[in-house]
Amino acid sequence: MTRTYFGTDGIRGTVGQPPITPDFMLRLGHAVGRVLKRSIAHPTVLIGKDTRISGYMLESSLEAGFASAGVDVLLSGPLPTPGVAYLTRALRLDLGVVISASHNPYPDNGVKFFSAAGEKLPDEWEQAVEAALQEPPQWADSASLGKARRVEDARGRYIEFCKSTVPHSMSLRGVKLVVDAAHGAAYHVAPDVFHELGAAVVSIGCSPDGLNINDGVGATHPEALARAVAEHRADYGIALDGDADRLQVVDAQGRLYNGDELLYVMAADRLARRQAVPGVVGTLMTNMAVEQALKAMGVPLVRAKVGDRYVLEELIARNWQLGGESSGHLLALDRHTTGDGIVSALQIMQAVRRQRRPLAALLEGVQLFPQTLLNVRLRDGSDWKRNPKLDGERVRVESELAGDGRVLIRASGTEPVLRVMVEARDADRGRRCAERLAAAAVAH
Repeated sequence: MTRTYFGTDGIRGTVGQPPITPDFMLRLGHAVGRVLKRSIAHPTVLIGKDTRISGYMLESSLEAGFASAGVDVLLSGPLPTPGVAYLTRALRLDLGVVISASHNPYPDNGVKFFSAAGEKLPDEWEQAVEAALQEPPQWADSASLGKARRVEDARGRYIEFCKSTVPHSMSLRGVKLVVDAAHGAAYHVAPDVFHELGAAVVSIGCSPDGLNINDGVGATHPEALARAVAEHRADYGIALDGDADRLQVVDAQGRLYNGDELLYVMAADRLARRQAVPGVVGTLMTNMAVEQALKAMGVPLVRAKVGDRYVLEELIARNWQLGGESSGHLLALDRHTTGDGIVSALQIMQAVRRQRRPLAALLEGVQLFPQTLLNVRLRDGSDWKRNPKLDGERVRVESELAGDGRVLIRASGTEPVLRVMVEARDADRGRRCAERLAAAAVAH
């Protein structure tokens, strides 16, 4: 069944345009409620949100939709996406609902769902919801309507959970941190987590007004973090995105560490503690230098499709624990059921404190390969997969790079563009190879 509303991470779009409208959200809450009631007599769901001004409207609409189907609702207010996943599991609820558009600007918003176990739901569940959306509503009678109440201690519960993911003996005393919450859902959580663990915390991006989420701050704008680290002479800076499931780190020298490097640090630290790391899951975009460094330690890297959802699926299928994306979505399934920027940051700080070495030293010998990415506009009706010139050039380039680089060619999912990426130890060589591939792609 083709999905009409659900994408790779829930339902997302521009507020005021279908499907991000109050009438659709009421229908969505009602449809999800009906799907839940097929297996649960009287379900209870948790709704959390980020700091977008549209969250008030969408929250009310979803609440009404759930109540109209006979589903009780708990409201957490602003809370990181991984916080909603945690509370759904901890409170033994039937579903977690997050109103957020993650790293997107404030005019966008969306909805995503977590199972009772705090995990992303499968395609089959989303298809069942889409089918229910096509059916006429079945309003519950007055005696069967759902009720709603606020969870007053949601923030405190989640702060304690984050702290529990590192040993009680771990302290950040003597560490000065800049914490950037992107004016998003972690604005009243992230600074307190690190402060309560002993760090001297400087907060930026922690003054949401409903319109400034991800605006020049946060994980998608790490330059603000780098400036603040230098200004305050901090040891490290930690930047989250609007819903706090993504992480970027900056050190005192202004070096930015991406998700691939941080994933390596997490794996290497576990090996240093003699913990088993049977494998790590990355994506098609994971840097080859990290793959080679992991391999040198005896840890294989498996590549999933781009998207933390696909990384998670691969981890579960292999019963592995560590995975992530270059963008900073990191997963440690023995710590949380989903990607969590704060928990990931604590894992990195734990590695630095335990080994008594700066982050740069933990990455000695891991020099990321430069990547050249070219967007090639395709002619109407052209099939790049049946282009013999591109096929031949790709074989030649891969033979030339032979262990010192790789090629990734994939079509854009949103426009008629072919994305040609070459990763090579030598940047100039990689750029030349990418240009040859791009020329071959349009020669068809």
